[in-house]
Amino acid sequence: MKSAQTALKPEHQTIRKAILAIPRGHVASYGEIAARAGLPRRARLVGRVLREAGDEAKLPWHRVLRADGRLAFVPRSRDFLEQKRRLKAEGVLVAGNRVDLRRFGWQRDLDAGLWAPPEAD
Repeated sequence: MKSAQTALKPEHQTIRKAILAIPRGHVASYGEIAARAGLPRRARLVGRVLREAGDEAKLPWHRVLRADGRLAFVPRSRDFLEQKRRLKAEGVLVAGNRVDLRRFGWQRDLDAGLWAPPEAD
């Protein structure tokens, strides 16, 4: 395990900042986080940064999903159930093992976010 004093690589820092920026009640894919960090096509690096960060980093790891909206963990595993619980606590609907990215995705379509009529509950 890395010491808390070990300096992070700059690309790891930008990935962490992108993850921390995901607002409560929204999700983003590993690829979207990589792109926001200026590292397009480095989705696997995002996964590695999350895995290596550990709990002490306090990253909202549960807000990061696969590109198709599926939770990244094996269904019914401890991590899967924890991610699902955390997302539901933030008001994100999880149907089976998937989140509707059009509804809960973070800034996926800026025009739609700005100009679409509000959704009826």
